[in-house]
Order: sequence, then structure tokens, then C-alpha cells
Amino acid sequence: MSSNRPDIRYYALYVASVTDLTTNKQPVNLGNTRMNSFEAEGLLSSVRAALLDDKRLLSEQEILELSSLPKSHIPQLAELAHEVRILWCGEIVEVEGILSVKTGGSPEDCHFCSQSAKFDSPVKATPFLDANEILKAAQETKDLGASEFCIVLAIRGPDERTMSRLEEIVPLVRDQVGINVAVSAGILNKDQARRLKAVGTHRYNHNLETAKSYFPKVVTTHTWEEREETCKLVVGEGMELCCGILLGMGESDAQRVEVLSQLQELRPNEVPLNFLNPRPGTPFAEMALVDSMEAIKWISIARLALPDVILRYAGGREITLGELQKMGMKSGINALIVGNYLTTLGRTPEEDLAMLKDLSMPVGALSGVL
Repeated sequence: MSSNRPDIRYYALYVASVTDLTTNKQPVNLGNTRMNSFEAEGLLSSVRAALLDDKRLLSEQEILELSSLPKSHIPQLAELAHEVRILWCGEIVEVEGILSVKTGGSPEDCHFCSQSAKFDSPVKATPFLDANEILKAAQETKDLGASEFCIVLAIRGPDERTMSRLEEIVPLVRDQVGINVAVSAGILNKDQARRLKAVGTHRYNHNLETAKSYFPKVVTTHTWEEREETCKLVVGEGMELCCGILLGMGESDAQRVEVLSQLQELRPNEVPLNFLNPRPGTPFAEMALVDSMEAIKWISIARLALPDVILRYAGGREITLGELQKMGMKSGINALIVGNYLTTLGRTPEEDLAMLKDLSMPVGALSGVL
């Protein structure tokens, strides 16, 4: 078996629930959509030609058609996504660590977030970490082989005091630890974006989270357009843009395609792919997890829609994918966050690094370094 093909062990858990993977010719009912095996094979062949031969981006309609692929063709979809990743991005996997330097007490009402002060969540507000704590975490991250360290704040956007702290911390971490520093501090104005760039911020994270049409169901205290504007300011000031999405919040397949198309327009360097891990006390606390094979499907579609981005495993992957995390790495992923997330536990860094070793995936930086 070619090294670019996903190991059948990683999808053996679901095979019993679908018909034969290669010879099924019966139509598969997917809600309002029916696609038989012959049609699925034709669609995958067309997408392969577009991305591997013509090296062009898929249209929103093509991405929408991929969302209707039957379950029996998810392994083939994943294999194609991995091939596209290798051709467009290479074999390197980028490792990143994140640190919440200002946790809880957010004034925003993001319905998935346990850091919002508007919900009765176990997560309580804590003060800004001191410089030594941040430096220690950054050094531990670098020692794992990571090339990026992200400083995250649970705020709407930085006030002047916070900006001053960031202007102190970013160059301190970069110079003393020798690692690229990313920042996630909410909505920016043009002057704040300029100042963060001036002190050496390598990448700025500001997630769209979901499609413009679904955003009011997720957040009401700010708009999708405000997020989009911050993303454009980041790019305009010359920082790399990290702009992620969160799947499993009740959005439709069409809305997942919509946000991927919107990301195509923004052209981020990195897209963290998160799956909802329902948090106690939040409005989304009772939502069901995304099915593991559905997650593989959307990892693959995200890669095919965004062939040249750093597509990063992020929050919720452990609980959503379980034993299929290796298959996810063979479905278009080329970066991951190691260690814990902002308010939830991840796997140990050693487990993730062992996974990459087992898959013969080399760790390195996927963009400019210090």
C-alpha cells in the first residue's frame, strides 16, 4: 500500500455500517440529495483533475457537491485530500502550542465558549499571567519542536493597557525563547494591528467560527463583519492571518460550504479546524458531537477547498475523532496544536509527536521563521 493512502485500520470501525466500499451502485439517501457510486466516482475524478492537474481552487458549487458524497466514499475523499496536501504544501507538519494569558470574563456571548462572563460556566476570570509564566510556557513549547507559540486573551479587543502588555511580551518571547509568536486578542483597529506587527507578531488569530448567514445564531454581541474587518486589517499590516472555524454548532452543510468559500476570499495562511466540545453552562452545552466519519469528511473537504493553507488540528479533535486521529492526519491536516487548549484538555504532546513519528510525518515550520 502506498504511504499516501490512509491505513484501512483507521476506518475499519465504521465499515460495518455502510455497504461495500468499491462496488456499491445503489443510490445513497442523504436528506434531499441522492448520489450513487458512479456519480461519486465522477465527482472525485473531476476534483482530482482540478486540484492535482490544473492546480486551481474549487468553486463553491464544487465544494457543495463534495458535501453530498455518500459515506462509502469518505475514504477515497480522504485519500485525495492527502494527495492534495502533499502536492500543494509538502510533507512538513507544523506544531504549535497555545497559552491563555488572560482567561475567562469575556464580555462576548459566543454560545460555545465557557470563558464568557454571560454564562454560568465553571471557568472564572483570572488576571493576565506574568512574563515569567509566559516565557516558561513558550520555552516548553519550543522544546517540543514547535515553531509557533500563540498568546490568547479572552477579551473583545485590547484596551491600551493590554496593548502595552502585548508590546512588552511579544518581543520578549521572540527574543529570549527564539520562537515565532502569534497573538489572539479579539477585534482590532488599524492602529492596533500596526503596533502588533511593529513589535514582531508573526501571526494573528481571529476566527470566523461559522458562516456569515449562521453567525447570529452563535454570537450576538458583535458581528461577522467585525471579525472579517479585523482579518483584513491583519493581512493589510503584513502579519500572517490565522482564521479558524468551529464545526458542530447546528450549522447546515451548505453553511459549512459557505464559510469555506468565505475563507477562500480572505486567503488566510492558517485555518485551525475545531469541532464543538460542548461546555457546561453554555447555550450549546447539550449539542451532540460531530460523528467521527463526518469529521473526517469535513477535514477532507476543508483541505480540498483550501489546498494551500496550514490546516491545523485544533479543539475538539480528541473527543470527536477518538481512534481516527491518525486517519485525520491522512485526510489533509498538516499542523496541530499540542498539549492543552484554552479551557479543555488535549492529549499529551508526547502522544501527538509519537503519532507523527508513526506516520513518518516530519515536524517543521510552514512559513517564515525568525
